[in-house]
Amino acid sequence: MKKVYTDVAVIGAGSAGLVAFRTAKKWTKNVVLIEGGPYGTTCARVGCMPSKLLIAAAEAAHAIEQANDFGIRVGEVNIDGVAVMDRVRSERDRFVGFVVDGVESIPESQRIRGFAKFLSDHVLQVDDHTTVYAKRVVIATGSTPTHPPILNGLGDRLVINDDIFDWTDLPQSVAVFGPGVIGIELGQALSRLGVEVLVFGRGGPLGPLTDPKVAAAANESLGREFYLDTDANVSRVTHIDDAIQIEYEGLDGQQDTVDVDYVIAATGRSPNVKGLSLENTSLPLDEQGVPVFDPATMRIGDSHAFIAGDIDSDRPILHEASDEGHIAGENAARFPLVTPQRRSSPLGIVFSDPQMAMVGDRFADLDSENIVIGEVSFKDQGRSRVMLKNDGLLRVYASERSGRFLGAEMFGPRAEHMGHLLAWAHQSGKTVAQMLDMPYYHPVIEEGLRTALRDADQKLRQRVTEAA
Repeated sequence: MKKVYTDVAVIGAGSAGLVAFRTAKKWTKNVVLIEGGPYGTTCARVGCMPSKLLIAAAEAAHAIEQANDFGIRVGEVNIDGVAVMDRVRSERDRFVGFVVDGVESIPESQRIRGFAKFLSDHVLQVDDHTTVYAKRVVIATGSTPTHPPILNGLGDRLVINDDIFDWTDLPQSVAVFGPGVIGIELGQALSRLGVEVLVFGRGGPLGPLTDPKVAAAANESLGREFYLDTDANVSRVTHIDDAIQIEYEGLDGQQDTVDVDYVIAATGRSPNVKGLSLENTSLPLDEQGVPVFDPATMRIGDSHAFIAGDIDSDRPILHEASDEGHIAGENAARFPLVTPQRRSSPLGIVFSDPQMAMVGDRFADLDSENIVIGEVSFKDQGRSRVMLKNDGLLRVYASERSGRFLGAEMFGPRAEHMGHLLAWAHQSGKTVAQMLDMPYYHPVIEEGLRTALRDADQKLRQRVTEAA
């Protein structure tokens, strides 16, 4: 058994782990990176990048279909599923290749291939070939897709987003279980590429939205494109021959049955803690067996260990994973000097069409009695109508007492850009009045934001008048 002694051992070479490793190396050269799975990161291999490639193809098809509304006559759209998926796989492999090249540029002496488990607080065993004695550890093992028991027994007809990007052609029909970020993005993209799509959810949530008015606008809009039931009553899912048969209660309250080629499980992810043997450590764990940590330092309890990325289930988004990796890597390398670091304002984007954006505090987490809400519909917003993107709703939240911008939820055109502006304002601690003092060009979608801010400002002034 080979023995390795190191200042910092990073478990996991995903987005968070790579950043943690590179950050730690700025403070100590004695760092090792342990990875048992394929190099390439979830984002590049099965997440952010391949999904956006599929969405880009869907947007191209949709733009052609919408051309007639501008008075531009085009012929029938012919979607070549084989060519679509060939480009998705080819470009996906290109992105993955860049990441793999970066990992393999790390000296072999600092890379250990295999799955790590804890023998004790400071001792790791990697497969059956290496024992690592680490003064500090960063756990960045990511997460794995999960599915509910009703989907058991579907064999190779049950797929997750990891599988979709290896398809060589598009299917005729799919049922998506889970109208979260992944389910909505993939469901709409496949629908626009000619696949019959049904999306089933439980409990009513849609994407990351918690504001009922914004969620209702999104539900109504997306439901015009494909079957969408965010609180479905599915009684049976069965593998029959070369299809999956689903029995469910339709939106009209009637029982219905449909056969689809595949079921896509987009029902959440589980932290990768199994196999780490955390029970052999003194690390504090929650009821799911996930280490309890401080999000400002990424330190697990008062231990020598740190955590970063999807495994902590805190903010499972790439830029957040990178931020966490930086914090964990620096604090692990400089231990016992552990420094709290300011986290960036929460920002989440869903690449549906229209897009969704979440900034700052969620509606569900705010005290409705101490806030004011400004809103704007994009149905009659000037630039949105010009582009035939006039759909959606933006709601901004402000503190009644200070007028400070607290957050926003949005379903609307080009929300990815609006979301960034709002996140910058939130992180800067801007008030609604200060945001209204910023320049707004004409005609741009951001004028809609100004309308929502003016609505909030008027309500703030009214509250002041009523209190006087």
